[in-house]
Parts: sequence; C-alpha cells; structure tokens
Amino acid sequence: MVCTQYFPKDPLATPSLPPSFILPPYASHPFHRCDLNLPPHCDRNPLTLIFSSPEIRPNYNPLTVYATNTPSLDHMSPYAFRQLFKALKPHRNIIFEIKNIKASLREIKDRGERYGFNSLEEGSSSKSSVTSIEHHGLRLNSLFVTDNEFLDVNFPSDKLIAGLVEGTLARMMISFVGTGGIGKTTLVKKVYDVEVVKGHFDCCAWITVSQSYNIEKLLRILAQQISSTIERVASEVDIFEYLINPLRQHLQTKRYLVVFDDVWQTDFWCVMKHALPINDKGSRIIITTRNDTVADSCKETSSDLVIKLQPWSQEMAWELFCKKAFKYEFERNCPKELEELSLQIVKKCQGLPLVIATVAGLLSLKEKSAFEWKKMHDALCSELETNPHLSNISKILSLSYNNLPYYLKSCFLYFAIFPEDRFIADVRLYRYWIGEGFVKEKRGKTLEQVAEEYLNELIQRNLVQVWGLLGYTDKLCRVHDLVHDVILSRANELGFCQILDENKSMISGRSRRLSIHTSNKNAMETIEDYGARSIFLFNVDGLTRAFMLTWFEKFKKFQLLKVLDFTDVPLEYLPKEVGNLFHLKYLCLRNTKVKKLPKSIGNLQNLQILDLFYSPILELPIEINNLRNLRLLMGIYHDRTMGLNLDAIHGLRPKKGIGCLDNLHVLCVVDSSCGGVNLIKELDKLRQLRWLSISNLTVENARALSASIQKMNHLERLVLISSNKDEILDLQSILSPPSLLYHIVLRSGRLLSFPSWISKLQNLSTFGLNDTRLVDNPLKILGGLPNLEHFWLENAYEGEELHFEEGSFPKLKLLQINKLDRLEIVKVKLGALPLLEVLCIGTCPLLKTATGLQHLRSLKLIEISDMPGEFVTDLQPDIGRQQWTVRHVPYAAWFTGEGDAYDFYQSAYNWNVDR
Repeated sequence: MVCTQYFPKDPLATPSLPPSFILPPYASHPFHRCDLNLPPHCDRNPLTLIFSSPEIRPNYNPLTVYATNTPSLDHMSPYAFRQLFKALKPHRNIIFEIKNIKASLREIKDRGERYGFNSLEEGSSSKSSVTSIEHHGLRLNSLFVTDNEFLDVNFPSDKLIAGLVEGTLARMMISFVGTGGIGKTTLVKKVYDVEVVKGHFDCCAWITVSQSYNIEKLLRILAQQISSTIERVASEVDIFEYLINPLRQHLQTKRYLVVFDDVWQTDFWCVMKHALPINDKGSRIIITTRNDTVADSCKETSSDLVIKLQPWSQEMAWELFCKKAFKYEFERNCPKELEELSLQIVKKCQGLPLVIATVAGLLSLKEKSAFEWKKMHDALCSELETNPHLSNISKILSLSYNNLPYYLKSCFLYFAIFPEDRFIADVRLYRYWIGEGFVKEKRGKTLEQVAEEYLNELIQRNLVQVWGLLGYTDKLCRVHDLVHDVILSRANELGFCQILDENKSMISGRSRRLSIHTSNKNAMETIEDYGARSIFLFNVDGLTRAFMLTWFEKFKKFQLLKVLDFTDVPLEYLPKEVGNLFHLKYLCLRNTKVKKLPKSIGNLQNLQILDLFYSPILELPIEINNLRNLRLLMGIYHDRTMGLNLDAIHGLRPKKGIGCLDNLHVLCVVDSSCGGVNLIKELDKLRQLRWLSISNLTVENARALSASIQKMNHLERLVLISSNKDEILDLQSILSPPSLLYHIVLRSGRLLSFPSWISKLQNLSTFGLNDTRLVDNPLKILGGLPNLEHFWLENAYEGEELHFEEGSFPKLKLLQINKLDRLEIVKVKLGALPLLEVLCIGTCPLLKTATGLQHLRSLKLIEISDMPGEFVTDLQPDIGRQQWTVRHVPYAAWFTGEGDAYDFYQSAYNWNVDR
C-alpha cells in the first residue's frame, strides 16, 4: 500500500530521516493522499511512504510507516514539519483509543472464561439468562405434580406404562419432544414413579441433563444411582472412560430404565450411549428434549420411538384451568359470570399446560370477580415479566432462546416485528433475513437455501410453529403468543426493534428496526431514529400523497436503511427521494396502489429484492438495469374486473438490456409481448435464474423460449402463461430440461401433445396444467414421477376417464381435478396414491361417481365444489350409496358454485395469512 505526499524543497537542510511517521488509520486506499493544506509556494516534490498491511506483515505496527526513496529531510522546511505533525497527531489518539478498547475486550473475554460463560458461537446467554440453580429450581414444579392436578393427555400414561413393561425385549429408546412447558417432564415423572414400573426393572435412574452439563459428572451420578459399587471404583480415576466400562458390564445382564430429562445437545447421546448396552432384557431409555434434531439423533433402531407432544386441546386446557383456578371452591367448576373471561384467558395460554396451571394457580388466590379476571386478561403479557408467581414461565420460555447459536438469535427475534397471531410465509422470512444480512453464504448453496436451513433449525427446536396451506408448497410460520411476548421483551431490551401501535405512539431510545402497527399519522411523524436499518408497516389504512412526500423528505436522513416494507399499505405514490436510500437492500410494494416507479430507483445500487406483486406497476423504467446486485424482481397485476381470464393477468414490461442483471435468481412475472423474441434472447444471459415466470407467450416466443430454458442450468421453478386460451403452443422442443426443476405450471393455452420431457424431471414435486385441453391422458407419464407431491388439472384434459393405476403417484399429497367438462369416470386402484392427503373435485358436470376412494387410507380432506347433485348425494354421510368409501376421511366439505360452503364436517381454521 502506497501513500504519496508533497513537501517543499529546501536545499540548505540536510538532517537524516526520522525512523517513523504516524499514518492516518483511514488511509486504506492504495494511493490515498493526506491533505496537509500546504501553502501555495511549496515545491511539489514527492515523499513516498510505503507501509505494510497486517495481512502481509505478521509483526505489523499500525503506528509505523517506513519511508523509502525520499530526499534528505534537511530539504524540508520547519513549516512543513509542523503541518505534518499537526495533521497526524489526532489520529495517534484514535489509535491509542482502539488499543485500549481491544485490551478491555480481551480482559472481559478472559474474565468470562474464568467464570464459565459460553462464547457467542456456543449460544451465549444474555443478562436475563437463567443460572444453573434457577434452571433446576424451575423444573421442580414439573417433577412434583399431585395426582389431582395431573391430566392424562397427549400421550396417555397407561399407554406409556404398557410400552415400558410389555412389548419387545430389545432395548428401546423413547424420546419425548415438544416446546418448553408442554408437559414432557411431568408425564414421564408420573410414569417413572409408578410402582409397577419400578418393580419391573432391576435398576432405575433419573438424570437431569440441562443446557450446560458435565458428561463425567452425569456418568458418576448414573453410576451412583445404578450401583454404589461402580461409583466407588470410578471415583478413584479421573478419566470418564473408566466410568463407561464398569457401567456397561454391570448393565449388560440387567433390565434397566434410565431417564435423561431436558437434553439440549446431540453430542450428549454420542458419549452416553456407550455406557448403556443394547441387550435383550427389555431395557428402556427415555429422553425429554425441546429439539427434534436431538430426538432424531437418539433413534438408532426400528423399535426406538420419537413422540412429539402437541399443545392441549381447548377442552383439556379448560379442565386443567378449572382444577387449578377453583380448587378451593365451586367444586372446581367455573361460575357462569366468569366463564367468558376464563375462556379468553385459557385461549391466550394456547394449550401450554405450564402456562395454564401457573395462571390458574395465581387466579385461585384472587377474588372471584369479573374485575379481577379482566385485569389478569388485559395485563397477562406484562404480568409474565413482573409478577413473581408468573416470572418462571418467562424464564422457561427464554431458555430456548438463550440456547440458540448467535446466527439464529437475530432470525428468531425477527418474529417480534409482526403483529401477534400473524402467519408469515417462509419465503418472506428468507427475503427479510437476506436483506438484513443475517444469512451468510455457504459453498454450493444459495442464500435462500441457507435461510431455509436457519428456519428449519428454529422449527426443529420447537420455537416456530408451522402450518401448511392448501394448494401451496410454502410453509406458514408463527410463534406461540407467549413466546412472542418473550421475543418482544428481549428485542426491546437489545434495541433490536420497537413497535409503534395504538398503545405506544413514541419511540424511546434507539432501535435498529421500527415496526408500525397503526395508521396514526402523529405516531409516524414522531419517527426521528435516523439510525434505523429497517421500517415495516402493518394495519395502515391510508397514506396521502402529501403525507408521503413529507415522510420521504425525512428519509434523506435514514442513510443506513436496508429494509423498507409497504406490504398491503394503500400507498399510491412512491416519491423520488427513495433513491437517496443508498444502502437499501429490500423494497416491497406488494399489494399497494403505486402505479409507477421513479427513475431514481436506479440509484439503489445495493438493492437485492424488489417486490411489486399485486401492484399496478407494469412498465419498468430503464434505470432498473442499473441494479446489478438485484437477486429478485417480482411483479404481477391481476385486473379483478376481468375475472380469471388470461387477459386479466399482466406481467412486468422491462426495457431492453434486462439481460445485464446477471445476478437475478427470481424473475416473475415478465410480459413477453413487450420485447418478443428479442426479450427471450435477453433471458439467455440470466444463467443464475432459479425461478422464471413469463406471460403473454405466443407460438413464436414459446419456440425461442424453449431454447433459452435449456441453458438455464440452475432453474428450479417455471411458470408459462400464454397470451390467450386459443393460442396453440409447442413445448416439445425442450430436449434437455434443467435437471433441478421441481415446480412447473403450464397455463399455456391448448397443447397439441403432452411435453414428453416432463418424464425426465425426477425432482418434480409440483405440477399444474391449466387450459391446456389435452386429448392424451397425462396420467400415463406423470404417474411414474417419483417425487411429485402436488398436481392439479383445470380445464386441462378433454378425455372421459381418469384411471389411477396401482403404484402410480407414490408420493402425491394434493390432487385437484377441476373444470373437466367431458370427464365421466374417476377410478382409483388399490395401491395408487398411497400418500394422498387432500382431494379436490369441482365443476365436472358429467362426473357421476368416483370409485376406489376407500383405498386412499392417508386421505385427510375431501373437498367437493359445484358438482352434480347425484355425485354429492352418493358421498353424503349416512345416506349416500358411496359414503362408506370416504368414512375414514376426517374432514369433508361441499361448496356451491359461488364458493359458499353449504356443508362441512369436523372443523375449519380461519388463517390470518401474511404472504
């Protein structure tokens, strides 16, 4: 690295060069010039300072700069020396400050290690973490539950007892997994203490493991509980290897029962299993854990079980609540005047028995009045933090957060941004995390794939709940309400984010993220935290053009902003000032009313994600082509006044040159009519594409597109939409499709023949045909695909019969058959569709019956819409001739042509979905 500075030449001075100079620490550019404000009479002879970077020189001293090829310093005037040291002296102070900070950090680290604190990589605890003594104290309530407080739910205790004392003689591992407070320890302890269980085994042991454990200490405790002789021998040695052999030898001929409660790490079983021999005496091992990965890692044989405990039903939760809240009066029944409030309190507990029992126990000590009950209902969240009777709940729920590795903590805290009870699509979370920079690159994987790994790890730790949505492959995620409260508290404590809502209209202190849950313009105008990295808006009713101009004028000061999300905000105008947000990586205008992007959008050189879905933005300014870091460009507009016709769907219309965006992973949906074949040729350059959706295809465009698709080796999702239903497309020319394709939708107008290349896609999991009006039966090709999970036909087949042959569609979970006007017969053979869970049949006017439905033993939901009366009547419970074929299906729904359900069996959920 070289630094050049000009000094005046003085021929009368000849002293030697001093050994070192101070270099400004910001001089990082190879040819940085230090401006010393020299007077104009100075001669411009260079003094070249060459210094080493710490990467090159291991003994680098940041205070030293070596001077070479310089004239003697007696040519330098005293004025120049004064100017030099005057300019560099402040930077010497900065360097000493940095040194002091580093020394302080080293001292803090050393002190932490002396006291046994973990590093960040190990999942460090914050100041609110639970100590070892507190942790064991928190578990006492679970270990000592009286019989009249215990409810036999989730996994019945008699079934567990039978599994322990009966059945196979092979050693069996039983893992109970579930979120904190679900009742794992309570259930296992009740069974462990049953006399018939303890009498059945030669020796028993109960070991509480916890987050921070010492494996040698646990082995000694196990040896002590199994046999005092082993423990005495083992105590004479220090290496725990000598604990394992005596244990194995002693237990080899014994029928033993060992419980490991509260296991957090997979490494635990890797060591402990060597002390517990696999014998044929009927031995049993039980573990309880919050982590699915831990439970799975302990499963070594086919006889081992993993049992996941689910939140309690409302009925069971109500029974426990009444037992605890009214244990001293009302014969453990809730008075009528308190019933509605009590039900609301129970609902807030969301099936966690720990929370139900603790809240009910506190209420049992209060006056049985609606006033007291209402106070508890309204203040439950704050009570969890401040009330000593409830604080244990928050501590137990916090344990899982404290155990997270550092790279997952920020991802988990992100759930604080969303309103309570909000479901969030997994792909949306990925984009947020990527925009924030939480997701780190891994060799051979995209950032989206790494983000998916992060989410899966949170799910496996039972911190995030997941629901599937009919017809979608995306996962819908949320957190338990009380976990959400814990996250909010932690996020506020760490300055991670602040929420502005009806109850809080002012920002207090500094925060990295602001989440606005109100339309109160006064609250929005108070935002002055210009250090915020992200801003989100939820439940915002309306923003005028004048207000947005004023607000974006403020945004000039938000120089660090990375994420800006206007999803579902009735925003009509995006001011040009958005171009000032140079660091912006994520901009979302999904489902807004914005019709045009300003040209200043081209200034956002760091933008990675631009989401315009369901906004009436069609024309893209040519400045979009400047966004060379763009990874995702999404936009589609559906004109609802035109119904579901193809003409109602409008894609984005880019300008010439979009092929220069060679970092694009997602391009959805692009209108091919704006550039025709030339646009298709531009797509040739986008070799990193994972998802391509293209609309308004014609015969000519489709032929050119087929050639381009073969070059997109990374392509995973493909959606093709024709210009109209009568357009006849030929897709047969794709001879070598991308092997990674797993999602294809062809809404492509009439197909002369079914594309034969589809049969080559061994990874295909989702396939949809709309408006293709095929004459050939597509089931012959699709039935053999090994990984197909979602398949639908809508106005896609003109044949009279659909036969699902034995062995066909081995992994299909969702099948939709809709608007097949000539279909008369559906037959399902034994062995077909073995994993089908959802079957939807609608608007097939000639279809009178479907036979073989009794073979679909995995079916969970059958949905019938706008079908002939005879077809519906045959499947009606109790009266239908074919009702016996669907008697095993737990859920069934019938809909009229307008989409209104006129009958539904079992229950349905209304989801507040955030996609």
